[in-house]
Amino acid sequence: MRQARLFALTKSQAKRLWLRAQRLDEYAPFGDGPGATRAAVEHLGYVQIDTINVIERCHHQILYTRIPGYRRDHLRQAQTVDKTVFEYWTHALSYVPTRDLRFYLGDMKRYRRDRSPWFAAVKKEDLRRVLALIRKHGGLTIRDIDDDVLVEKEHPWASRKPSKRALQMAFYRGVVTVSQRTGMLKTYELMSRHFGWERPPKPAAESEVLNYRLDRALRSQGVVSVDSACYLDARRKPAMRRLIESRMRRKELVSVEVEGAGKLQHWAQPEGLDAALDPTQERVHILSPFDPLIHQRRRLHLFFDYEHRFEAYVPQDKRRFGYFAQPVLVGDEIVAVVDLKTDRERQKLLVQRWTWVSNRSRQLRRRRIEEALHRFERFQLAR
Repeated sequence: MRQARLFALTKSQAKRLWLRAQRLDEYAPFGDGPGATRAAVEHLGYVQIDTINVIERCHHQILYTRIPGYRRDHLRQAQTVDKTVFEYWTHALSYVPTRDLRFYLGDMKRYRRDRSPWFAAVKKEDLRRVLALIRKHGGLTIRDIDDDVLVEKEHPWASRKPSKRALQMAFYRGVVTVSQRTGMLKTYELMSRHFGWERPPKPAAESEVLNYRLDRALRSQGVVSVDSACYLDARRKPAMRRLIESRMRRKELVSVEVEGAGKLQHWAQPEGLDAALDPTQERVHILSPFDPLIHQRRRLHLFFDYEHRFEAYVPQDKRRFGYFAQPVLVGDEIVAVVDLKTDRERQKLLVQRWTWVSNRSRQLRRRRIEEALHRFERFQLAR
């Protein structure tokens, strides 16, 4: 039997392919205006949402990083007016393209079928009550419900309002969706009414979901492993490996040996291996710790020789980078980590700590990083 050709990539080549896939190698790759937000979310596959507000919310920062002319209202328009993105759980709560919604309907069905321990305290009458309110009065926020009998929290992230947990259950089951956000305040609306469905789309079969997840990984990562295609989704890993092997037999994928990866296997599309970055274009990006380039820590360490630490929950005296540290990408290298905080009263972006993780060209790079920080500050403080 003839052995398939194995392509060898240096670490530098592998990370450049990833940067190209993440669209971090060119200026305004998705264009400008509201349409750029839809295009960016569709290309990346998801944009993570997080509640931490030390600086800009991470979903806005992730989009700003790839859309220099991004405005927060562009995301509101995509979600609430154009309805081209919606919120659901990927590896975390995220904005997802509406065109991909049918690939999430199976997960919603599982939440209806399998009782989650997280929602064990939700009473049927609480769920019926909040759904009746939405049907009668339209979209509502948790602040609109002021007659809850408050309960003790059984988890630090839980709410004392039973209605909030009931709304969250309805959200994960796909009965309601988030039709609008004001800051982090969510308006819940019936999913069918929000999207104007006469009948809901047909859920994707599991084989279609696997193909969708692999295609999403190939598009946004360039070089993939089973782990990176099934991040925090261990149950799908055996089937994902079989799918990759099937595409290998059809010569749609090739095996790739990434320098330093050891036994961890990687694959890529043959035509994608021709992509190359211009080494003279060293673009500077201040990256959220929840950016798609950063949040898969093991992959980040392998490709960039940089081990990120999210230290918001680490005691202050044990922090190396700082409470909400941001990796700084210059060209194809993470060169520094800056711990940032926005002083909204004084209208300033504060650098709490600056840690170099590269010794090369510090003086020149510091000037360019400071310029990027000034641009980020203007975006942060724009009204």
